[in-house]
Amino acid sequence: MDQKRNEIMESEAYFGPLYEYVMNDDITDVDFNGSRIWLTDTSNLRYPSSLSLSPDFVEQFSMRVANTVSKPFNKQKPVLEAETDRLRITIVHESVAISGRSICIRKSLPYIRMTEENMVESGYCSPEVLELLKGCVASGSNIVFCGEPGAGKTECARFFSGFIPADQRVITIEDTPEWHYRSTGPDKDCVELKVSPQMDYTEAIKTCLRLNPKWMMLSETRSTEVIKLIEGFSTGVKGITTLHTDDVRKLPDRMINMAGQERDESRMENDIYSFIDIAVLITRREMLREDGRRSIIRFIDQIAYFERTDGKNICHMILDQGKLLKGDLPQSLSEKLSRAEVNDPLMASRFMGEAAQRPLYVRSAEQKPKDFEMIPFKSNNIGTFRGIM
Repeated sequence: MDQKRNEIMESEAYFGPLYEYVMNDDITDVDFNGSRIWLTDTSNLRYPSSLSLSPDFVEQFSMRVANTVSKPFNKQKPVLEAETDRLRITIVHESVAISGRSICIRKSLPYIRMTEENMVESGYCSPEVLELLKGCVASGSNIVFCGEPGAGKTECARFFSGFIPADQRVITIEDTPEWHYRSTGPDKDCVELKVSPQMDYTEAIKTCLRLNPKWMMLSETRSTEVIKLIEGFSTGVKGITTLHTDDVRKLPDRMINMAGQERDESRMENDIYSFIDIAVLITRREMLREDGRRSIIRFIDQIAYFERTDGKNICHMILDQGKLLKGDLPQSLSEKLSRAEVNDPLMASRFMGEAAQRPLYVRSAEQKPKDFEMIPFKSNNIGTFRGIM
């Protein structure tokens, strides 16, 4: 979408009474459910607005958006979507929304809200976990940020992608603007690819590999493009992506299911363990504040390291339920960090009290996808951190 259209769509005349919310950077989501507006802010608080929308405005705004993007919006085409560089708008027609026409305005701002200080202070993660993931980026690990919808996977991925050195070429691939990699790192070498009907995710990944990338960043892995993603990682290109799952140990099976019948299951599984290094689970939980309002908290819940060695596929759990697990880092990960001149970030946490024993989840090619053998990992090293409950 060109700059002129962006300016039109983000004007006061365009949004009318919603404009104050659209321009308020402390508000991340504006949702109209057919009768009432609900707002979500940067503190993860969700609350109703005192503003009401008239049926005339809802109709006029819908037609304004439809005309801007030259798309029909009626009973036959009941879902309308539009976007700018900062906003994603979805409108659902009352013919399929029983509660009435719904409007969702979601913001993706060209800066990163997360900082090292507020991540630690808020309990999002411990200093050791922060340093570990920074070290994984520095060592060129392939990282998948996991979580359920709305968990904040992309925001976390964006934060850690900021530690990629400026001279390492990054190719971003997305269907709606979310990475804003060029905006957050204007001095970095970056090419931003946008998926469209003319270039789907699979074609975009193939194009990316022709652009001399050091890093490939896919906004979300959803379907059979996972095959090309893994093939890209097998060439030595480093990468970051996001994926929907509620447990890092489910990641291989999720990717195998995405590949479907287009790839042999056993071979796909082996490749996942060979070329995916780190999985990070972001969890989103609701809590009741002292003032009676409900707030959403997010935190790094799990971290796992995957490797294929001696014919076995191994998942090393490093963090679970927000707590660092007992034991040294896997040797191959330690060696990778050492080559990148990253000191062991978990060293300082080893004398802070007892923690759960770190398990290895091992499965061979003969085992069914969901069958694991848990092998205790013995070590005298101890580490624990409080998770947010």
